[in-house]
Amino acid sequence: MEVLIVNESKHAVPRKFITGWMKDLSKELEKRRVLKAAHRDQELTLVFLDKKPAQKINREFRGKDYATDVLSFDSMDPASFGELVLCPEVLKRQAQEHGLTYQQELGYMLLHGVLHLLGYDHETNEKDAREMFGLQDAVFEKLLKKVSA
Repeated sequence: MEVLIVNESKHAVPRKFITGWMKDLSKELEKRRVLKAAHRDQELTLVFLDKKPAQKINREFRGKDYATDVLSFDSMDPASFGELVLCPEVLKRQAQEHGLTYQQELGYMLLHGVLHLLGYDHETNEKDAREMFGLQDAVFEKLLKKVSA
């Protein structure tokens, strides 16, 4: 999966980390048969926004009037895997709340967004939420060990 990074925020984006994380994430999801090999040739766009524009998009598309960590958007273009919109300010706050580094929180939310693009949903019912978060946590733990090694 090719990753296109668009930074429209005031915050620096750890591009090298993102590239490595997404490579490892793709491999792990393929190994678990969650991500199809066909996705390798698709492009994932990551857009980083400051709080106000992130809040506006969340309000417009989800009816929620606050900046959120990640929003997932499917694409009609067969060459595109989709788009994730991330807000560094929210990610930094959440990282502190969760006792993680910024990069760890970013990695967790990239994984979360990719799972949404693959059709996983935690807002529909408890069973789907358990399935999504179980997979998300297992993959995250595995990737964290790899990054820490």
